[in-house]
Amino acid sequence: MSNQVVGTWLTRPLRLLLALILGAMLVAGPVAVQARADDTAASYEIDAQLASDGALTVNATVTLGETKPETLRQAFRTRRPATSTSDYVYTITDLKASAGGNDLGATVSDDGDDKVIEINTAAANNEPIVISYKVVGAVAANEKPDEHEATTTFAWHFLQGLNVGVTSVTGSINTSAPVSWIDCRSGNPVAPGACSNWQAGTHEAPVPTFEDGPRGANEVVMVTFISPASLLSANEQIDHRWTLDRAFTFSWPTALAALAALLLGALALWSLHRRAGRDIAALSHPTLVAEFAPVGEGESEFSMVSDVRPGQIGTVADERVDPVDVTGTLLDLAVRGHLRIEQLPNDGHSPMDWSFTRLEGGRGELHPYETLLLDAVAPKGGNPVLVSHISEAVGPVIPEVQDALYDDVVAQGWFDKRPDAARNTFAIAGWVTLVVALVALGLLVAFTTYGLLGLALVAVAVGLLWVSQLMPRRSARGSELLAGLHGFASLLQHQRTDQMPKGRELHEISELLPYAVVLGGKDRWIEALVAADGDEQADSKKLDWYHAPDDWHLHHLPASLDAFITVVQGRLFSR
Repeated sequence: MSNQVVGTWLTRPLRLLLALILGAMLVAGPVAVQARADDTAASYEIDAQLASDGALTVNATVTLGETKPETLRQAFRTRRPATSTSDYVYTITDLKASAGGNDLGATVSDDGDDKVIEINTAAANNEPIVISYKVVGAVAANEKPDEHEATTTFAWHFLQGLNVGVTSVTGSINTSAPVSWIDCRSGNPVAPGACSNWQAGTHEAPVPTFEDGPRGANEVVMVTFISPASLLSANEQIDHRWTLDRAFTFSWPTALAALAALLLGALALWSLHRRAGRDIAALSHPTLVAEFAPVGEGESEFSMVSDVRPGQIGTVADERVDPVDVTGTLLDLAVRGHLRIEQLPNDGHSPMDWSFTRLEGGRGELHPYETLLLDAVAPKGGNPVLVSHISEAVGPVIPEVQDALYDDVVAQGWFDKRPDAARNTFAIAGWVTLVVALVALGLLVAFTTYGLLGLALVAVAVGLLWVSQLMPRRSARGSELLAGLHGFASLLQHQRTDQMPKGRELHEISELLPYAVVLGGKDRWIEALVAADGDEQADSKKLDWYHAPDDWHLHHLPASLDAFITVVQGRLFSR
């Protein structure tokens, strides 16, 4: 055989085979299409009643084809997005199925956000199946335009979640409310298109009617219309999802509530401080604390007019027993002759150190807080205390010294109540208020949109904590002393340092130095001590209250005294 004959002989069987396959496809095609058509209901007819209170009653009649699915299943969504942070919630009740007036005993269940009904189609005996249910939440209120009547919007997916396709969907909604606008959407639930036909408020269709089809399984038909709120009441149910933005919503109500809380809180704090924390007004002139009295031409002598000690002055001035008050008291005890500060020899490489020596015959009666401090730094019959170890020896009694000094300023009549007790009382109230405000903030953030109000409450509580530090209240006598201290501080800052009586400069300046440490200006007076030294000889014992190594000069005093003050305060109050 030639190649041409062989090719012709081979193509004949192939052509026959292809013809058989094509014929089979033509026969099987209609059969396959018919099999898919068996999963499509012939019709889905809705008869709905919409009451004036927004309650919706639906009877949906499903007519199946000749070949029926064993189970007819329909899922109704009970939650749909309203905004990015909230959902419309629908309450579906009385969900059931019947055929020929007989209940089919359908199974009703909840599947996530769906209310599901499953019907055994065999129980219908080829009768149309009627799915009936009631809905609350399908009518939402619209924002009322300034020049128009308030309206409501009805929206419901009449066809949804059906497990078979539908050839024809028709329906009517019986409502007594007139319809000003209507729309019908159908198709894919994500992006539905327009229905085939819908109308309302016409002579032919006074109530909303609609029709569409065919629709596939799980596709939707949704009807929306607007009516006057006076004839169709809103019954929307909105579930707000929690977000931080929603919790701190800025709106007129939330902003006004927060502003009102801030203003009322500020007014309450101001009133509280005015009533319980503001100093009582002085009844007379400021107390004259000290003066520089002229004793000759160009010479003035320092003297304390009032018996007020440096520690008392510092406590009255700022209502606290500070490290500087204790340091000023130590220096005052030394200047008054109750103890002597002795600077220990130093090789220049190790830190400076000092000891305290107790002396007898000092001037002025000791107050209890002074006795406590003196016994701690220079105990009778005990070993001298080194400043490098002062925290071990004196640290434990510092709280007692502070307590005694607070008691002393009350006993002197400068305060009606201990300053620390007044602060603590209101501080406790502030902390309790802060805890309550934080709890309120948490609840407001978790369950409302008034987080701004919670922040305002927290701000007021923090304000109370701040005000608590201002609550110590000076008496009239304390106010007079405070006014006098301002004048004394000004004297220390501006009085000429070169006008002390000749030959008595060291004594006079030493007397005022503890007060300058507390009120300010110590550096200029220490320099005045240095300037008063008119020789080049060593000055290790030139000051009665401060002794130093043999080669020490007064020009070393600024560095020595600065180091002493820094080390004492650091070791006593950094425990």
